[in-house]
Amino acid sequence: MSKRLIRFDWAVKKLLRNKANFVVLEGFLSELLFDDIKIQKILESESNQETENDKYNRVDILTQNSKNELIIVEIQNTYEIDFFHQMIYGTSKALIENISLGQPYSEIKKVISINVVYFDLGQGKDYIYKGKTNFEGLHENDTFQLSIQQKQTITKKEISDFFPEYYIIKVNKFNDIVKDTLDEWVYFLKNSEVKDEFKAKGLAEAKEGLDIMRLDKEQQYGYNRYLDYLHYKASEILSLRLEAEDKVRQDRNVEIAKNFIVMGLDNITIAKGTGLTVEQIEHLRIEKD
Repeated sequence: MSKRLIRFDWAVKKLLRNKANFVVLEGFLSELLFDDIKIQKILESESNQETENDKYNRVDILTQNSKNELIIVEIQNTYEIDFFHQMIYGTSKALIENISLGQPYSEIKKVISINVVYFDLGQGKDYIYKGKTNFEGLHENDTFQLSIQQKQTITKKEISDFFPEYYIIKVNKFNDIVKDTLDEWVYFLKNSEVKDEFKAKGLAEAKEGLDIMRLDKEQQYGYNRYLDYLHYKASEILSLRLEAEDKVRQDRNVEIAKNFIVMGLDNITIAKGTGLTVEQIEHLRIEKD
């Protein structure tokens, strides 16, 4: 029987930085990137320090794999309209912080930005998106390629291999229908559950290592506080949305009432047609005069 596990976002912040638990994160990255990812180390930087905002709102982890690539994993629980800007900032910061003064540009590392979001970001039918940089000819519609000499010297196959690569996983868009091992990971990200039949890399270790019952008292307290915070933020966002919708509805009814006043309707009729009070309508008449 499957069991409920610790949320992945909290585990990334608190548990998966431990080298003994790298296998869980490696499994997730391997399934997503269709590659055998081995984490060499966790890189600490200003971008993933635990500020009071970071602690609950955004979870960042910056890793370096055995191919000398930088992989950012960012998990966002609450809506932010400038999230795409944050993605760009994260990759830019990782690039700058991981090249030393005087090093040649050829030492710049490939950056892979993986963004797991639990809110409705952008528009699209899919729940996993990949973005990379290509150069297309304006006249010939061809794709700009590396020369043979560049391929031999730089050991890159495509120009896009130099530039940051982005992945967006829209967890709430996933319909819980598992079709492959990557879906098994998305199911876990959404439901904090690993079914007995799941075979994806890292999930067996996640099922064992992320059991809530394995947390000590202090960790359980911190985890429960985190869950409480997520509930609070969800309620706050719902309240703000309902308030905004009510404001729009009120403004629309006021405009309708003004039109009815011009048409010469009486206050009671206008009140029935708009939902405004007679006092509000009388105030609109005074403003109009």
